[in-house]
Amino acid sequence: MSSQKVAAWSHAEEFVTPTEHVDEAAHRGEELGAPAVGNGVGAVLQMLAAATGAKAVMEIGTGAGASGLWLLGGMPADGILTTIDLETEPQRAARDAFAAAGIAHQRTRVIAGRALEVLPRMTDGAYDLVVVDADKEEYPDYLAQATRLLRRGGTLVMTWSDKESDPANRDAETRTLREVGRTIRDHEQFTVSLLPVGEGLLVAVKR
Repeated sequence: MSSQKVAAWSHAEEFVTPTEHVDEAAHRGEELGAPAVGNGVGAVLQMLAAATGAKAVMEIGTGAGASGLWLLGGMPADGILTTIDLETEPQRAARDAFAAAGIAHQRTRVIAGRALEVLPRMTDGAYDLVVVDADKEEYPDYLAQATRLLRRGGTLVMTWSDKESDPANRDAETRTLREVGRTIRDHEQFTVSLLPVGEGLLVAVKR
């Protein structure tokens, strides 16, 4: 790989500057052991929310709210973000981050709980965008839920791991990602791309 390509990727990661509120939420997440997505991933989330006009967004993995702020930054003014996380302290930080950014409280639904217990209660085909940034060994189950939750034309985004690209890595998480990647790539209901942003970002549109 050429040094110019590495420099181009690094430049792309920092091309969009996060807001002060995103920065603060990211720092708070680091303090709480809930690291945020990087600027490159956040910018793609914001762009996808804007490009699709996503009014109903489901986020699995709240963290301290940085990714939610990126998403809300691209959503229309009447869009609603539903975000689920098992960890309550980072979620409290996320609520504070949304309030500090001036997000009206009715635009967010912050749900504490195990996502795979919460998601089955959500309505089929009701979401424009589903973002998964959670335990990667549970990605097969999240894929099944996202397929049900997304409307036709809706977008699925999954944060990835750069370990998956190295055939020498055969740990359980990496094997699961490979399985999920193959499943989505071959799934007749999805058009898919794996983007080289962050540690990788899988984006799929439901047909």
